[in-house]
Amino acid sequence: MLFDYDFKNYNFRLLAYMTALSVIGILVVRSATNMDTEAVTKQMLGILVGMAIAICLSLVDYHKILNFSTVIYLICIGSLVAVLVWGKSVNNARRWIEVPVLGQLQPSEFVKIGLIITFSWYFTKYQEKIDKVTTVVLAAVLFGIPAMLIFEQPNLSTCLVTLVIVLGIVFASGISYRWILGTLAAVIPMVSTCVYLLLHGMIPFIKEYQAGRILAWFYPEQYGEARYQQNNSIIAIGSGQLKGKGLYNTTIASVKNGNFLSEEQTDFIFAVIGEELGFIGCVIVIVLFLLIVYECLMMAARAKDLSGRLLCTGMATLIAFQSFANIAVATGIFPNTGLPLPFISYGSSSLISIFIGMGLVLNVGLQRVPRHY
Repeated sequence: MLFDYDFKNYNFRLLAYMTALSVIGILVVRSATNMDTEAVTKQMLGILVGMAIAICLSLVDYHKILNFSTVIYLICIGSLVAVLVWGKSVNNARRWIEVPVLGQLQPSEFVKIGLIITFSWYFTKYQEKIDKVTTVVLAAVLFGIPAMLIFEQPNLSTCLVTLVIVLGIVFASGISYRWILGTLAAVIPMVSTCVYLLLHGMIPFIKEYQAGRILAWFYPEQYGEARYQQNNSIIAIGSGQLKGKGLYNTTIASVKNGNFLSEEQTDFIFAVIGEELGFIGCVIVIVLFLLIVYECLMMAARAKDLSGRLLCTGMATLIAFQSFANIAVATGIFPNTGLPLPFISYGSSSLISIFIGMGLVLNVGLQRVPRHY
């Protein structure tokens, strides 16, 4: 019940970190879109709606949400099927669906949170049988169905994010190290083989543009055209130097103002941060992400049960990996992918879904096990 909560445990620090990143997001999106009023309004609305949902969910016992895990999972599958059937195609990708009143949504963003809820419930329910083959195989099937539907959009990057999230939850669930070591022993040769086949153009299920991005990472000189955006992003970040060129600058030397970046309000938003806020701005953003991940892990450690620990671990994994991947793409460490920067990139689906997950994390923290001195 609401009145059983000890609000001294409410994590206002986490709320402050999320707010800080969201404010930075509004400022940078405004600059990236050349002060497009409609885009900024949508960004602000997404943040307000997301924050309201997060605060409301933080007051709802997360166990009540977990009780609907089966329904949530089926909704996730249904929404992904709906995208493939009725979804809107943009740049040869079918990832969005028009919803009355809400407008254009990207279901795969919400599926990430849905899978965190589903697997937190699943591994808690089968906690005593977690090392059994049937438990692991069923978990693989539960993951494989939505992963396949996301891959068909095609959306390889989001598919990889969901894989990392589920692996993080599996690791935190207490599964035997024999499973972990056995999986690594099988996966490492498989990945090496896939890379070899990819380099020789022998993987038919990967789209040509996806293969081109990966090959450009291995052979930047040979596939320079595929690295065009990333090269410009690196130039933009480097040109910001220590303090940056300032928000909304009109200098002709700006990479952003020269239209050398595409999707600078989403996939390459970190390039805008680097150019306009400089090294200092980049460090502030990265530190805020680290603080959010740290708070999630601390709440996981003090959660009163396994399901709460897995919820917090899942969200920590999501934010850590996706923010790292976005920044890694912008700086040329990873091949080019289409992942938004949490709390900052333009897009209501990404914003609201992240806030939904953080609302559950806040509730786990509200019911944490008291620290004994």
